[in-house]
Amino acid sequence: MAATEKHRVTNPWYIIASVAFCASNRVEEVPRVFQYALKELKAESDNFDDHLLLARKVRDALFKGGMVGGYARTINGLVALNEVMPEELRDTKTMRRTDTPIEQYEKIGEAMFRNIYGETADSVQDLLDTIYPDMGWFSNTIAYGSTYGFTDILSPLETSYTLVAALIASDSPRQIQWHLDGARRRGATFEEVQTVRTMSMEVAALSGIKWRDGVPELKDTITLVEN
Repeated sequence: MAATEKHRVTNPWYIIASVAFCASNRVEEVPRVFQYALKELKAESDNFDDHLLLARKVRDALFKGGMVGGYARTINGLVALNEVMPEELRDTKTMRRTDTPIEQYEKIGEAMFRNIYGETADSVQDLLDTIYPDMGWFSNTIAYGSTYGFTDILSPLETSYTLVAALIASDSPRQIQWHLDGARRRGATFEEVQTVRTMSMEVAALSGIKWRDGVPELKDTITLVEN
């Protein structure tokens, strides 16, 4: 695969835009983003696997973003996307293993949670367990274990970008700060996360989103953790 072709699939702009539009309840823009990205990719690569990966990345980003942006909007976004999806780029089987024991998802979720939250992981988990134990369990096992922990399609860093985009569009400042920090801990530079934040805000603003107390800024420094 040529470097430019790989760049077209891995450059996350279309993931961020799709998720931000969907979480902003402008789901009609999702298929337009996908069609534009696919057209650009086809102009540089006739590799079917590249095209399928692009389609899967958009689908999985919408799915993951729905955990924080709202599943009703995710369903509507996926419906809109499916209406323009070429038949050969649709999936007919689940991407995630449905026979994975729940205990395995708990281990995956705990590892990912600590990777994202770093030195704040225990305090955030305690908060979730305190406000409602079911929330603590669900967040660790289902959200971070089964949903975000599946990285066969979206990379861990693309998953962080997805969460930032969805949270900015849904005006959730506490969680925005968590995941801006998390993206840095997962290897993104200050400039890369700043670009994701700016792009998400621009898409959300175009969609009519207004932030009650603004959008958190990136911290100048962040404590990194060992993987």
